[in-house]
Formats: sequence, structure tokens, C-alpha cells
Amino acid sequence: MDVIRAVALARDLADLADGITMGRFRARDLHVTTKPDLTPVSEADQAVERALRDALKEFDDHAVHGEEYDDHAPEGADYRWIIDPIDGTKNYVRGVPIWATCIGLERSHKLIAGCVSAPALGMRWWGGKGIGAFRNGERITVSDVKTLDDAHLAFSWGSKDRFERDDMGEKLLALSERCWRTRGVGDFWQHLLVAEGAFDIAVDPIVSLWDIAAIVPIIEEAGGRWSTTDGRADASGGSFVCTNGLLHDDVIAALA
Repeated sequence: MDVIRAVALARDLADLADGITMGRFRARDLHVTTKPDLTPVSEADQAVERALRDALKEFDDHAVHGEEYDDHAPEGADYRWIIDPIDGTKNYVRGVPIWATCIGLERSHKLIAGCVSAPALGMRWWGGKGIGAFRNGERITVSDVKTLDDAHLAFSWGSKDRFERDDMGEKLLALSERCWRTRGVGDFWQHLLVAEGAFDIAVDPIVSLWDIAAIVPIIEEAGGRWSTTDGRADASGGSFVCTNGLLHDDVIAALA
């Protein structure tokens, strides 16, 4: 499967997901339960992931890794789809429109294509290795801000654990004092705002692979850089920093 076809398929899957998520968004009878890690999961999360897995059965030699269900891992699979059916479930269940379906594709352990669809915001981003990054069909690129003094920083935390992990909260506060402006957007959107040049830096101290797999190809194709908070290029590393590239080394040094 070439990258152009992969991105087209990811966008088709996003169309399918949007029909489900928007149909249940702000529904008074939306069913919500709590997972063992005490995070919420809605019927829409589960319905989206089931629908996308069903659609991908055509590619039975492709692996699938998602947030809500066990892995589909055929032996020797070269491709792996990585799905977050609703990134921002806490927003979704409270009626806040900042949430998205994230669909990424990995080939030979490298992320090559991604689509992030936020229908309640009327926005969709996609990108693929060698073909560029786009929002609603318009090509996007990162900013050319060169110093922290001029940088627009995004970060947020939703719990005491997120603030205290590796003293990250204090480090982020110190970094924010060096930047021009700071806002707490959170989840997928802050990173995609870096990809389109509205923010210059975004930091999430705790993530899972499905949170960022779709975002990585978009950031890369927009000209940005990403890593864990300690500077490793590891999408499974548990944290995520993305920048316009020019500021990346300074940000990682500040978080060390």
C-alpha cells in the first residue's frame, strides 16, 4: 500500500468515524462507563473502533492496535493501523467539542500516514510521508520562530500525577516563563496547532501510542520535530513534545 492510498483510506475511515461520533455527541442518553484505569469510555468510543476494525478486515494481513480492544496481530504483518477512536473522551462526554478520531498507519515500524478528524470543530488534518501535511485540504507548515522569547507554548495536565511526573509540571512552568505566551489546549489539538504554525511548542507529559501515532506523520510533513520529553524519537516512549524544529533542542534542554 503506497502512502497516497494509505492517506485516502485513513480519510475514508475518518468519514465513517465522524458519522458515529457526531450522531452521539451531546446525546442525553449517551452511555459512559469507567475503565480499570479510572478513565471514561463511551459507547461511541467502542462503536467507532469496532466500525474501523470491521472496515479494515479487507486488509486481513494488516495488524490493528487500538485503545478499546485487543490487538489484531497477524504473523509477519508489515503494516499496523493505530486507532484512537475518540481522543478527548472526557471532553466528548461533557459536551466540549475538542475531541477527535486519530488514525495512524505504521509500515515496518515507521509511522507513514495519519489522519486526525475533529468534526465538532469542523477540522480535519492529514499527512503522509513525502506528500505533505494538510488541514481541510490546505497545506500546512510549522512556524519560523527561532527563540523561546517569541515562542507560543501549549501544555496542560488533567491530574496531580501528570503535574508531578518527573517534576514535569514545575519544568513546564519554568519553560512557560521563558516563552512569549502560554495556553492550555491539551490532547491532539495543541500538537496540530504546532503543525499549522499557530503554536511553536506543545508538550504532553503522559501519552499512549494511539494518542500520537496519527499526529507524528503530520508534524514531520509540516516541517516540525517531535520526541519524548527526554529527547528520544520513540512514539511508544510515554510522553510527547513537538515543536517547529528550530526550538526543539532548547525545549528538551529545558525539560531535562
